[in-house]
Amino acid sequence: MHKYNLLVAVLFGAIISPAGAGEVNVAVAANFAAPMEQIVTLFQKQSGHRVKVSLGSSGKLYAQIKEGAPFDAFLAADEKTPERLEQEGQAVDHTRFVYAVGKLALWSAKPGFVDDRGAVLGGGSYRKLAYADPKLAPYGLAAQQTLQNLGLWDSLQSKLVTGESIAQAYQFAATGNAELAFIALSQISKDGKVTEGSWWLVPENLYQPIRQSAVLLSGAKDPVAARAFLDYLKSQQAAGVIRDFGYGLP
Repeated sequence: MHKYNLLVAVLFGAIISPAGAGEVNVAVAANFAAPMEQIVTLFQKQSGHRVKVSLGSSGKLYAQIKEGAPFDAFLAADEKTPERLEQEGQAVDHTRFVYAVGKLALWSAKPGFVDDRGAVLGGGSYRKLAYADPKLAPYGLAAQQTLQNLGLWDSLQSKLVTGESIAQAYQFAATGNAELAFIALSQISKDGKVTEGSWWLVPENLYQPIRQSAVLLSGAKDPVAARAFLDYLKSQQAAGVIRDFGYGLP
């Protein structure tokens, strides 16, 4: 495996490709893993192109791109990171767009543990609260902003457990290593419904909007296939998948 595929590299739904089909190597923010799998399957069936997905925090993926990782496109969890790549000459101008608007949730694997106002945060019924590293993950930054706006940031420092990505924050709570976690709503949503545990949808006025943006990278080895994938990401069919996993649309 290429040294830059450090976190997760998965070839979703490999198919027999017709002549002229290409392969797209896409770096994807960890929160978007589940919808990405469905979108890739649909795109591959329709286009004949293959898609290779590498998952991680936006910050880690940015660092890999800067180090020369062979990605063709980048689906970040924010706007700033793709914009920064544009400014640094490593993303193609005028190809950046918002593909999803993220929603932050407070989640516990325990049914009934999280109330519908998030009051559990200020109580003493838990030992650990997981969240993603704010320096690497936009959802982690949103969690920090939420706690700061609620006046709880300083008092909860001893309870915070920091994950490298939003996927790791989810795992802390799913395995019981933390009773609570700030995660992406998409991680517990399917077909428009939350499927497990108890949760609180964090009001969007408590954190800056999570406008997840995609961009074509300057070093793309197959820009034709990469552009085709990014175009598909804007389609109504892809939008339906994105909505079903709890995201807003731009």
